[in-house]
Amino acid sequence: MKKLCILFALLPILLAAVLIGVQRPAAEQTAYLRLHVRANSDAAEDQAVKYAVKEAVVAYLAPLAAECGSKEEALQLVRGELGAIEAAAEAVLQEKGFFYGARASLRQEEFPARVYEGVTLEAGVYDALIVELGTGAGANWWCVIYPPLCFAGDAAVDVEVRSKLWELVQKFFGN
Repeated sequence: MKKLCILFALLPILLAAVLIGVQRPAAEQTAYLRLHVRANSDAAEDQAVKYAVKEAVVAYLAPLAAECGSKEEALQLVRGELGAIEAAAEAVLQEKGFFYGARASLRQEEFPARVYEGVTLEAGVYDALIVELGTGAGANWWCVIYPPLCFAGDAAVDVEVRSKLWELVQKFFGN
């Protein structure tokens, strides 16, 4: 009973903290440049070629992004490489027998919260390199170009979605 009373007493404080966190503009969003590859459709062959294109784009960008000392440098680099990024994507598509084309652009996109290599990126609007394959209507893949979080190891990153509020409640009740 005592824990329940304490929980109800702390609930308004927790809710206020969550609301403040949601309402504040996430300054950290301005520190990242993300990569978003959109498949033509959800068909198995379009999804498979999306991953092949992702591998080619990451392989092309990894050594270049590693030289960037700031997000601004990464943005400038990507702006100058949009044509080459499109060409790399198109080459993979054509090699695999897909002729619906690829478009690369820099713009702001809405992303959900994700954890990359132990770094949590909050949900919000981020600058991103968008690579659309064909109609770009299928499921997508994303990572972080700057800092180069998706370029670690074999370029595969495990994604973990967590709730701090749930962790606090579990810790409080000893679960």
